[in-house]
Amino acid sequence: MSRITKTFERLGQEKARGLIIYLTAGDPHPDRTVDLILGLEKGGADIIELGVPFSDPIADGPVIQRASERALAAGTTLQGVLRILKDLRSRSEIPVVIFSYLNPVLRYGFEKFTADAARAGADGALLTDLNVDEAGPYLEEMRRHELDPIFLASQTTRDDRLKQLVQSSSGFVYLVSRAGVTGEQQALSDQAIPLIQRTRAVTSLPLAVGFGLSTKEHMLSLAPYVDGAVVGSAVVRLIAKHHDDPDLAARLAAYCAELKSGLILGEDAG
Repeated sequence: MSRITKTFERLGQEKARGLIIYLTAGDPHPDRTVDLILGLEKGGADIIELGVPFSDPIADGPVIQRASERALAAGTTLQGVLRILKDLRSRSEIPVVIFSYLNPVLRYGFEKFTADAARAGADGALLTDLNVDEAGPYLEEMRRHELDPIFLASQTTRDDRLKQLVQSSSGFVYLVSRAGVTGEQQALSDQAIPLIQRTRAVTSLPLAVGFGLSTKEHMLSLAPYVDGAVVGSAVVRLIAKHHDDPDLAARLAAYCAELKSGLILGEDAG
């Protein structure tokens, strides 16, 4: 059983939802990423999405685009991301999903990537622009190395396609709450709940919703419906704003604690 599955089982026993945090590896510098993750974990993060910086992040808004630029300027590569993860594993067992575009992984090679990711301590991977129809070789290598392949689904995903995505996934399914790129929003999209309901009808896997989430109120709105909530741009913005602050990890911990407080269910919740 993977760390991701064990985490969602624990959360179910605790009557809580998972807080999944995205950050760009190497931003503001590769030497700092492990400490930032430890701060996020201290604040209540349950799973980390460790972003591989990419020069053409078409699904990301300006906040994460700029984070990729800073990380690349600091010399971060996919191999470097795996070294960061290996360093993290000497200090933490928090589940980690490698979050990347297809191109860096394709250049690295599916077989080498999955072997090296498993050796470094990864639990899964999400390749944002990988077409599930063309994912056969990738899925074969992921399963060989006991890594969870995670796919994205959105409100524009057809029902037949949704079934295909969830059948190819393990760990959890990532549901995109709204159309467009990543970035903080004031209110939860009204498209999120119908997508959750459609997906729940075809899978028992944990469901996590992301894109646009940044406040405790967002967490409270989602908690009755999902197993996890993904927050990314708001965390990356904090890192950018306070990158010179020696207490940055503590700031991230405090922010996570606020978010996590919105994901604790009452005694009567299922």
